[in-house]
Amino acid sequence: MKQRIAILAVLLTLLSGYLWWQGRPADGSILYGNVDIRDVNLAFRVGGRVSEVLVDEGDAIKAGQPLARLDPVPLAHQRDNARANLAAIEAANAMMHKGYRREETDRARAELAAAEAAALEAEQQWRRQSALAATGAISRGQLDSARSQRDQTQAQVRSAREQLAQLETGYRPEEIAQSDAQQEGAKAALASAELALADANLTAPSDGIIISRAIENGSMVQSGATAFNLSLTAPVWVRAYVEEPWLGHFPSGAKVTLTTDSRPDQPYHGVVGFVSPTAEFTPKSVETPDLRTHLVYRLRIVVQDPDPALRQGMPVTVRLAP
Repeated sequence: MKQRIAILAVLLTLLSGYLWWQGRPADGSILYGNVDIRDVNLAFRVGGRVSEVLVDEGDAIKAGQPLARLDPVPLAHQRDNARANLAAIEAANAMMHKGYRREETDRARAELAAAEAAALEAEQQWRRQSALAATGAISRGQLDSARSQRDQTQAQVRSAREQLAQLETGYRPEEIAQSDAQQEGAKAALASAELALADANLTAPSDGIIISRAIENGSMVQSGATAFNLSLTAPVWVRAYVEEPWLGHFPSGAKVTLTTDSRPDQPYHGVVGFVSPTAEFTPKSVETPDLRTHLVYRLRIVVQDPDPALRQGMPVTVRLAP
């Protein structure tokens, strides 16, 4: 009985091996994968009211083509306000760099001369009062009043002299640096306002096909909210997987042919562009049962002659080019 069980087990093992051998490809040069087309969510960088939608779902578009526009009036007002603010700050900054006006300096010089004349008169008056006080001709209070007047006029002379020196020297370096910084900030604010106005026009970043549209004329959109979903027409890639024994046959740059179930007699041509450096288990999207539990390496194959018949996720058979 044990001998029969052993023989039956050997037969089952041989049968399983035979079935596996029959189910696998003739060699590892036949790979299976799927079309991988990139898509992009397009959105306005600014918010506002949609004034015009220029494309619809299914439209083929070119890079740089206008897709939609926002009402530009609020953004234009912001730009004009930033421009006016910059003009005011530039005028103030120019005044800082030129220094005080000559008229202000001349007036300060005249005020200093008047203060010096008043101080000289007060000094002379105090001297006369001092001489009279020595003879007892005036009171002590009159002498004190003359001294106070002299001191006040001397203080006015010092103040007028400092004011003139300030006007002749000009603004402090720290004040000029602050004005320069304010001017740069105003320039940046104007540049941002102009960019926001330009961003009211949404354009296509590359060639593609509009897959979905999420906006209508008159709708309010937020900054960053998806307006369109764009399927890129180039590049078109195929994601495939190769077993380790055949990895050397699919280096970067290897030429391959690709066929689909819809047109098996009209192959596409491609080039291996990327080979994963790490192994992984074969994903379920690969339909060959014998490969589903194998460790494989992912390939990215660039299709050289794509057309609209290649669609996202479509199964593809990959063979080494003859």
